[in-house]
Amino acid sequence: MKEGIDHFQDHQILEMLLFYVIARKDTNEIAHGLIKEFGSFSGVLDAEVEDLQKVEGIGENAAIFLASFAPAAKRYNYCKWGKKPHLNSSAKAGEFAMTLFQDLRYECFYMICLDNQNYVKYTAKTFEGTINEAPVYPRLVVETALKHGASSVILAHNHPGGSLKPSQGDIHVTKKIKDALGMIDVKVVDHIVVGNNKFFSFAEEGLVL
Repeated sequence: MKEGIDHFQDHQILEMLLFYVIARKDTNEIAHGLIKEFGSFSGVLDAEVEDLQKVEGIGENAAIFLASFAPAAKRYNYCKWGKKPHLNSSAKAGEFAMTLFQDLRYECFYMICLDNQNYVKYTAKTFEGTINEAPVYPRLVVETALKHGASSVILAHNHPGGSLKPSQGDIHVTKKIKDALGMIDVKVVDHIVVGNNKFFSFAEEGLVL
């Protein structure tokens, strides 16, 4: 309580957490088993409930408890931005976008609607899957922008593989969306690509001129 857990080893943190959900049992050996099975502390917290239960000593309650940490951390980081984040720079847009993709292991596409002072009005997940397979993006984005009265939008999608380099498909879809929104006087101010806890900004690279 005095020093926090920064000096703990990964298995010791797991051992402490499991102490509160597994009664009357030495959780040290279970913690080591989890690290061995999933490779790392983050690997344990990213694991599915069914897979966690395959480790000796982990029942359903403990598995659900461990699997809840990553989603809870995502909610925590998102809530820290407040009700109306002010995304008036590419750096802020990128940091905000990273909270949206924090625990996702599949590719998806978000649209962030802004008011005329760059405060977030609404954040919508408009598609799941590879961006190259999204012929309906422009229609969905236009509908979302109109529904939520957006003055401008920030597009964001993730590359679960970790690469930040935008594909030709990314660039092509961005242009299509920009042209479609231009018809209703809504500006695309940025497109953020998130991967491996980093982000790439189209605006910073001059790709949304």
